[in-house]
Amino acid sequence: MTALIETVDTADGAFTILESEGRVLASGWTADPAAILVRLHPRHRPAQVDSGRTDAAAAVAAYYDGDLAAIDAVPVAQRGTDLQRAGWAALRSIAPGSPLTYTEFAAALGSPGAVRAAASICARNAPALFVPCHRVLRTGGALGGFAWGLPVKERLLAREATIR
Repeated sequence: MTALIETVDTADGAFTILESEGRVLASGWTADPAAILVRLHPRHRPAQVDSGRTDAAAAVAAYYDGDLAAIDAVPVAQRGTDLQRAGWAALRSIAPGSPLTYTEFAAALGSPGAVRAAASICARNAPALFVPCHRVLRTGGALGGFAWGLPVKERLLAREATIR
C-alpha cells in the first residue's frame, strides 16, 4: 500500500495527515512523519509513503475556520477488534461541545463497567481529530490523557464548546 503524508498549519500547531486511497490512516499535531507512522501497528503501515496533498487537509482547514462538522465525513481506515471498531465509530457520533466521560462512553458502547476498555479505545485511536477521542473526559471533567498533549485537547474542547 502507498500512502500520502501532508503537514498543514493549524491554530494548534502543525497537523500531519497520513492518507491512503482517500482514507485517513493516522493523524495528529506534529510535523514529524515518524510520530504519525508509529500510531499504526507495524504490519499495518504503508509500504511506501510519499509527500503530497491529502483529501482530508481541506476538512482540517474548514474545521479550524469554524465548520466543526467538516471532519465528520472524512473517511478513515482503522484496524482493530470488533469492540475497538465499534468504539471508534461511537467516538465519531459524539457531538462537538458535548463531551462524554469515560464512564458514559463505556455505557454508550453497551459495557458500563468497561471504563478501562473505553479509555484504551481512545488511546489506540490513530486518526485523531477525524475520530474525535479528545471529546472523552475523566469523571468530573478532568482532561485525562491525549496522545498529542493536554494543551491541544484543552484548546479543541474550548473551540468546540462555543457552538452549544
